[in-house]
Amino acid sequence: MNRWLGHRYAKPVGFVLACLPFCWLVWAAFNNQLGANPAEALIRSLGDWTLRFLVLVLAVTPLRVGFGWPALARLRRMVGLFVFFYACMHLLAYAWFDMEFDLPGIVADVVKRPFILVGFLSWLLLLALAATSFNRAIRAMGAQRWQLLHRAVYAIAGLGVLHFFWMRSGKNDFAEVAVYAAIFALLLGWRLWRRLTRISPA
Repeated sequence: MNRWLGHRYAKPVGFVLACLPFCWLVWAAFNNQLGANPAEALIRSLGDWTLRFLVLVLAVTPLRVGFGWPALARLRRMVGLFVFFYACMHLLAYAWFDMEFDLPGIVADVVKRPFILVGFLSWLLLLALAATSFNRAIRAMGAQRWQLLHRAVYAIAGLGVLHFFWMRSGKNDFAEVAVYAAIFALLLGWRLWRRLTRISPA
């Protein structure tokens, strides 16, 4: 597996695969394949793909360590930027189709509706991570401060699940929310367990 992950075409192939969900959604929107409420379907699908890529970026380290795939780390930055990309498309679809780019209305909606506020806060954190995801930012900030900032991904995961939970509370449908919460809890629990096992006994 390391041979394939380390291949020079691994990143281009990964990039194309990560773009496929977005391309399909655009095609489906233009061809009336998104059901009776295409705007809602598009907004929610983009949110779903944001969470899925967030799962992938958090799974990189456990897979790399557990299966001995160090070359997998080469793809982590790209996957993380795709989390931000799909989050931006999710926000854009909401601002466009739900709010028709009515900026005062969007601000009022953010203040009034907790699940919109939580989603917007998670997007702001993603913006900070995306803006500092490059080598120049790492050198400017220093490795320790950069790592501290990028631990905000754990807060983003929690906010993302909370955003999804509140969004689904209107329909009292929490099955998918529970799945994402369980996956994130497992991935974060693995990190906590690994950190605790590396602490030497007093």
